[in-house]
Amino acid sequence: MLLAADVGGTKTLLGLFQQAPERPATIEVGEFTTLDYDNVIPMIREFLRAEGVEPRAIAAVTFGVAGAVTDQVARLTNVPWLVDASAISQAANLRHVHILNDLEAMAHSVAVLEPSELKILQHGVAQPGGNAAVIAAGTGLGEAFLHNVDGRFLPGATEAGHADWGARTPREIEMLAALTRVYGRCSVEHVISGPGLVNIYQFTHDAFGSQYLSPAALMPARTCEGVGTVADPADLPATISRSALEGRCARCRESLELFVTAYGAEAGNLALRTVATAGVYVGGGIAPKILPAFDSGRFVDAFRSKEPLSDFVATIPIAVILNPEAGLLGAAVHANASA
Repeated sequence: MLLAADVGGTKTLLGLFQQAPERPATIEVGEFTTLDYDNVIPMIREFLRAEGVEPRAIAAVTFGVAGAVTDQVARLTNVPWLVDASAISQAANLRHVHILNDLEAMAHSVAVLEPSELKILQHGVAQPGGNAAVIAAGTGLGEAFLHNVDGRFLPGATEAGHADWGARTPREIEMLAALTRVYGRCSVEHVISGPGLVNIYQFTHDAFGSQYLSPAALMPARTCEGVGTVADPADLPATISRSALEGRCARCRESLELFVTAYGAEAGNLALRTVATAGVYVGGGIAPKILPAFDSGRFVDAFRSKEPLSDFVATIPIAVILNPEAGLLGAAVHANASA
């Protein structure tokens, strides 16, 4: 039996899987609110106890975590946690514990995803010997690459979400200036993420100002009629998206268009940096929820706008990952290979 985890800034998934030659079979998955716990160890104990599983029954463990991993230790970016493979192994009495960056873990799922788990945005012409890449916006923004070595994908982690965001149009340059005034610098994650959509909303609604609470609070100084009253700041990205998709507010529509365009442009940047001729996969919790905005063509147009290599990136397949547990599955795939 395998234990896998996808530890995010908002929620954590823990899963038990049965070993298999390629794709481990799901036995049970538990969902936890990340900040309800001081660290991952009590969460593991609670999950295994609820499922009646003894630690000795677990052959291998892989955790995907939203943060940089050094020597099997990760300090999460948006959560005050330290995740240490050795500490988990000792405290939970588990064997073969590995810590991966969450997008590196998700990248391990790419080779085992079924066609029904993908929404094609650009068919392109996949090169069997080419590299691939994954980009995923949720609470934060993550990116990973898959180097093709002798026909086998070897995933690698990045912290590209914290790199500088590159504005491309006069309107984006205005937004860059506004976000720089608030944050001191503008990272990719400040634009392409759930909180990033809220930042864009505040820009399009002229809501930055003295009443702005804080970047962490995510609550604009005021909301438009399309969004209305929002009790929980965490609900703002979804509410803004609904307002835009349902045509309630022109500025909300512009916010979502700016978001999707920036997302496509960054995915295209990733494709160029990794020469992802085997495909770019869009993961995370946001894309599947706003597929009509992706189908509008803005994402693909921005992805292709890479002169003098526009023709080249037009041949790169692009797909949205529809499986909401792709990160967990990827962690299980890694554990399966480690057992």
